[in-house]
Amino acid sequence: MKEYFGKPISKLGFGLMRLPFFGKSDSSPLDIDQITQMADLFLQHGFSYFDTAYAYHGGQSEVAFREAVSSRYPRDAFQITTKLPLWRPLNHDEMREITNESLTRLGVDFFDLYFLHSVGPDRFEMLEQIKAFDYLQSLKTEGITKNVGFSYHGDPESLGRLLDSFTPGFIDIVQLQINYFDWENPEVQSRRLYETVYERGIGIIIMEPVKGGLLADFDPDVAQILKQVDPQASLSSWALRFVLELPGVVCVLSGMSNIDHVIDNIKTAESYTPLTDSNKDLLQAVISGLAALPTIDCTDCRYCVDDCPQHINTPRIIQILNDYTKYRNLPSSRRQYGFATGGGFGGGGSPTGKSSDCEECRTCEEHCPQDLDIVGAHKQAAELFE
Repeated sequence: MKEYFGKPISKLGFGLMRLPFFGKSDSSPLDIDQITQMADLFLQHGFSYFDTAYAYHGGQSEVAFREAVSSRYPRDAFQITTKLPLWRPLNHDEMREITNESLTRLGVDFFDLYFLHSVGPDRFEMLEQIKAFDYLQSLKTEGITKNVGFSYHGDPESLGRLLDSFTPGFIDIVQLQINYFDWENPEVQSRRLYETVYERGIGIIIMEPVKGGLLADFDPDVAQILKQVDPQASLSSWALRFVLELPGVVCVLSGMSNIDHVIDNIKTAESYTPLTDSNKDLLQAVISGLAALPTIDCTDCRYCVDDCPQHINTPRIIQILNDYTKYRNLPSSRRQYGFATGGGFGGGGSPTGKSSDCEECRTCEEHCPQDLDIVGAHKQAAELFE
């Protein structure tokens, strides 16, 4: 496999999106002491790849990397990737300003990999208009980054057309959301996304292998499917094993929030064995077991949203409630709820109403074709997630 960083790297990468913090929101001050301990342990075991973004933790993630890693280790001891946010059209001067700010925050002179953040079909036209990919190449030509690419959220057909529009070698790496639960999911299409990139000989970095933490802690009855086979193995280790063995994968990211996550992931990456056919059958049983759990039958028609006086994104909140029912992962669900009601990474974007803002006017229920108890759902969400 091609060496993108001048040397082979260990496949486990440290994702810096879910760092430990003080307070109740994603943009609260970060726990630098704990992050430093986590990074030290990660590096001491021979792992070296870190992934962040300009927007993570309201910009604090890049600074935390500088304080925990780049200011304390030589440059050849680590690889660092960050991402350029293009939520709106920017000219090249504006893009360069953000790039330079990331270099300063990270405390480095160059990136090992620089991404366009969260590329999808809805942004293709805008990215073409502002010549964002040409900008990436200019950074590579100048030596500001060794490799370029993008993180992708969208369908495989659109991804294939985008990749085929570039000359070979134009894009080094694509970052994809891949996990065993979504591998054959017709909505996410993880397998087809993976194949679309792999077939073109482009490097793959995997994000969300544990589905945002949801596959690390789910319904205990379903979890017994795996626990009865290997009581000592964490649920997340099964998820990591599924993606670590995929051909063409440069690195698998894990968003680690405490020292225990680091210890468990290191243990898995250092000693994992490929999944057997019977192991894969067990994972399929987990998927079936989680899918069979009773959830709120929302069809995402969004009739409930139009006339809501508090502008509450009810379908998204119900989806988070359904995820909690399946996975019983309260920290992850609270985080997703914060994104849904607070405007995304670090508070950017357009905030919507919280469940506790519900006035119980029941306009939403009058519009709901499924006759759902929406007010009851918001009471449950407010109690769980706020």
